[in-house]
Amino acid sequence: MFLTMIETYTTDLTGMSSQLRIILCCAVVVLAYLVDFLCCRLLVPLIRKVAVRTSFKWDNYITNGKVLHNAFHLIPPVAFLFALPLLFPESVRWTAVLTKALYIYIIVVTCRLVCEFISSLYAISSESEILKDKPMKGVYQMVKVIVVCVSVILIVGVLLEKDFTTLLAGLGASAAVLMLVFKDTILGVVAGIQLSAHDMLRPGDWIVMDKYGVNGEVEEVTLNTVKVRNWDNTITTVPPYVLVSDSFKNWRGMRESGGRRVSRAVRIDMNTVRFCTSEELERLGKEKWAEGIVNASRTTSPCPGDGSCGGIVNLKLFRAAAEYYLQHLPEVNDGLRILVRQLEPTPEGLPVQFYFFTREKEWGQHEHIAADVMEHVLALLPEFGLRAFQRPSGTDVRDMKQF
Repeated sequence: MFLTMIETYTTDLTGMSSQLRIILCCAVVVLAYLVDFLCCRLLVPLIRKVAVRTSFKWDNYITNGKVLHNAFHLIPPVAFLFALPLLFPESVRWTAVLTKALYIYIIVVTCRLVCEFISSLYAISSESEILKDKPMKGVYQMVKVIVVCVSVILIVGVLLEKDFTTLLAGLGASAAVLMLVFKDTILGVVAGIQLSAHDMLRPGDWIVMDKYGVNGEVEEVTLNTVKVRNWDNTITTVPPYVLVSDSFKNWRGMRESGGRRVSRAVRIDMNTVRFCTSEELERLGKEKWAEGIVNASRTTSPCPGDGSCGGIVNLKLFRAAAEYYLQHLPEVNDGLRILVRQLEPTPEGLPVQFYFFTREKEWGQHEHIAADVMEHVLALLPEFGLRAFQRPSGTDVRDMKQF
C-alpha cells in the first residue's frame, strides 16, 4: 500500500510545473533546517538538564560537547536526500550533482560527529580512576586520524563514482609511500601503545633524559610528541618512540614510595682517626647511643695504661651517633633503610656515606632536610676529635705561612 501511494504521488508530480517543484524543494530545505535549529536551541538544552540530574557522569560529557549538534545537523541533508527523488523523479544532470554534494555533506558531518564523540570518550577516560593516569590521548588521536582517512576515501569514491573497496585496493598498492609519509605518526602510535600497555609513562611523571635535555614533569602525551615542562619552566618536546628506543629515568616510583633517598658522603681526614681516650669515653659513654659500645669494649678490650682505650675508635662512635640521630629524626623515614658506612679510602680522605630517606618528597623540602642533616653532621665532627678533609685553599696556605 505504501509503494502504491508513492507511485501515485510520483505520477502527480510528473505533471507539476518546474517552478512549483523548486518551491517545494526550497520548502523542504527550510523546514529541515528549521527542525535542526529548533532541536539545537530547544531540545539540546533540555537533554543536558536531564543528563545533569542523572547519577551517571558519562552522559554529561556527551551532552556538553557538540555531539548532539552534529547529530541534529544530519537532519537537513538526509531529509533533502530522500525528498529529492520524489520531487524530481526524472533523472536530471543537476540532480545527480546535488545528490553527490548531499552525500559529501553527510560524510563530513558524520566525520565531525564521530570525532566529537571520540573527544567525549577521551574526557570520560581522563576522569576515570583506571584510565586517568594512562597516556590515552595519542590513541584517541589515532582513531580520529583513521576516521578522517576513511571519510576522505568515501568522499573521493563519491566524486569518482568508485566503490569503497576498489579505492582501498588502490591504496594498498601505495602503502609503501603512505608509510614513508606517515612514518613518524606510525612510530608514535606503536610507541604510545607500548608506553600505555607497560605503564612506562603517565602525565605528571617526573622524567629525566640527559641526552635530550629533559628534566621535568610530563604535561601531555600526544600522537607525535611528549610535552615535558622542565624545572626551569622551559618546554621540551620529544617523539614518543624516543622514550621506547632510548632509556629514561622515571621518578614515579620515588613519589609512590615512603620516602625520597639521600645519599651523601663526608670525607674524613684520616690523620684524625684514632682511639678514644678515657676522658672521651667517660664523657660520651653517658649517651644512649654509646652505652652498648662502651660497655662491650670494657669487657673485651680494657684500656691500657697510657690513657687510651684500644677497643673503641672515635670514628666508630661518630658513626653510631650519626645513625642514632638519623633514626630519631622525625623528618627521616625510619621504616626504610638508614645506613652510615665507610667507603673505600681515597687520596682525599676516608668517605663516610649517609644513606637515608626523607618523608618529604617535594624537591625543595627534601633538599632543606638533607642540608640540615649534613650541617649537623659537620658540626658534630669536632666532638669526636675528627676533621673533614679539605684541600688547602689560599687562606689555608696563608695561615700555614704564619707558622
